[in-house]
Amino acid sequence: MHTILILGGYGNFGALISRALAQDANLRLIIAGRDETKARNFALELGLMGEQGVALNAEVTALSQQLRALKVNTVIHTAGPFQGQDYRVALAAIAAGSHYIDLSDGRDFVANIGRLNVTARKADVLVVSGASSVPALSSAVVDFFQPEFSRLDTIQLGIASGSKTPGLATMRAVLGYCGKTFSHFENGYWKGIFGWQNLHSRRYPAPVGRRWLGYCNVPDLALFPQRYPNVKTVNFHAGLGIPFAHLAVWACSWLVRWRIVENMAKYTKPLHWLARKLESFGPRTSAMHVELNGIGQDGQRLTRLWHIVARQHHGPYIPCGAAIALAHKLASGELTERGAMPCMGLVTLEEYMNALAGLDIRQIHG
Repeated sequence: MHTILILGGYGNFGALISRALAQDANLRLIIAGRDETKARNFALELGLMGEQGVALNAEVTALSQQLRALKVNTVIHTAGPFQGQDYRVALAAIAAGSHYIDLSDGRDFVANIGRLNVTARKADVLVVSGASSVPALSSAVVDFFQPEFSRLDTIQLGIASGSKTPGLATMRAVLGYCGKTFSHFENGYWKGIFGWQNLHSRRYPAPVGRRWLGYCNVPDLALFPQRYPNVKTVNFHAGLGIPFAHLAVWACSWLVRWRIVENMAKYTKPLHWLARKLESFGPRTSAMHVELNGIGQDGQRLTRLWHIVARQHHGPYIPCGAAIALAHKLASGELTERGAMPCMGLVTLEEYMNALAGLDIRQIHG
């Protein structure tokens, strides 16, 4: 029986992944986190044995020994945010002979996971970073439409969230690059841009409607110009569900850019408190778009537009699809790839969407 340990297994992402995988009788799940009581209680809630909930601290040096003692075949790391983390969990998994999957959307963290490739290959394990909306789902969408293009020129991506407030650590990571500079690929050149600027609105399919968007730093900006070498422009925007909150973050980005404020992350706690208070005034819907432009196989200009739309605050669950699909593929032996790599080309769009079955989420092709 394939044993999967979910680190952060009772958290927001971890809980959904745990619920999905608990339905597979061919898998043995271990729910892990810092709080043993929460881990055990959640394991019991899923119909598992209490001992399948364990206390595990990603910071300890004995992590690989613990994984080996638990006979773990695959580690799913959901305990973000990953901005600023090192690869100690992945290295512990490799040392224990376990496959590793994380849900990171941190640009540098995902883009540099290849540093572990030689070590992972020697251990005959698969190490995957970025099993999330970006770059796993976004690249799956591009791969789905790419055969229609003889030349793909631009990739435009974006996520418009609902009003559900992310965790404190996630919000701290997002605010960390508010007003800070990073690069994206535009018209064949790398260009410096500023986080949460380039304020504009975009209309999404009903019931989402028009949302404010701004520049957001994600792994795709670094990875896509390499994966799709003929592409001249790759950009990514994100938006907050409550218009006031988005405009406030946009205004704060100027304070950082003008060096009036050093880093908005230091104000995470009061801003998180305010966001929680405003939740009921915002939408329960969210969406993601992928827009591709180039030349079709017939030599004519071609545009393809894809959306995923979520209702009932199910949008935050979308990042979980890749980890669920990868876990099933590893357990069944279908996925034989080994080494360390970003999560691109490992999960198809169909597999990703199948992993989200049962949620109020639908995709729209245009």
